[in-house]
Amino acid sequence: MSTTKAPTKLETIRALLATAEDSRTPEAEAELARKRAFEMMAKYGVDQALLNDGQPSRDAVTAKYVDLPNPWAMSRVRLICFIAQSVGCKAVHMGVRGKVRRVHIVGHESDIQRAEVLYASLLIQMLGGLSVQVVPYGVRSARAWRNSWTLGFIERVIERLEAIEQAARAAASEETSATGRSGELVLADRDAMVDALYREEHPHVRHTRGSYSGSGYGDGAAAGNRADIGGSRRIGAQTAGAIAA
Repeated sequence: MSTTKAPTKLETIRALLATAEDSRTPEAEAELARKRAFEMMAKYGVDQALLNDGQPSRDAVTAKYVDLPNPWAMSRVRLICFIAQSVGCKAVHMGVRGKVRRVHIVGHESDIQRAEVLYASLLIQMLGGLSVQVVPYGVRSARAWRNSWTLGFIERVIERLEAIEQAARAAASEETSATGRSGELVLADRDAMVDALYREEHPHVRHTRGSYSGSGYGDGAAAGNRADIGGSRRIGAQTAGAIAA
């Protein structure tokens, strides 16, 4: 009798993303793997919420520190914060700690996991895409241009990610949890629990709006539009580092 353990959904998602990010994968196959991975990721979040309803210890609300190194540490901060918020978590930039920037993420364990997987994949695309950019002639500050490029990339990618997540949540409104409650009510309660812990952890947090001075925003947004969500084209090479807790 075989004792081989079936892969978990997250393991399957990671495998699909690895296939999509491998430069040796034919483009058509990569697009199919990507599309399936992101669809599974959104559905995984809803499934975990419904499955663990009434059993908070199985998917507890928790908090995690993430340290983000250079290069482009602030771009990494923006990317992971917006991803975390898109999948039902809260995130705040805690500032510089030594040689890294620290982000504090509050959310259910399964949603923090999802944020980490998505961050790792989209960071590869962002840094890979940035590495092949040619700064236009006449630009006064190449660094400012590249910084604005990353801002454009992040904003467009997050718009697309939020649309996928919202569609999955809308579909869940007609489902019922393990305790018989509606999916809509379960997700609303989960959001409330995250908000409560976040307010407890950060009662005096200030929210600021970022700015940029470079002119690469539009090119970055165009690249974000092509990023690997829902079967779009790949950009750049694999150059990202791992996320550190």
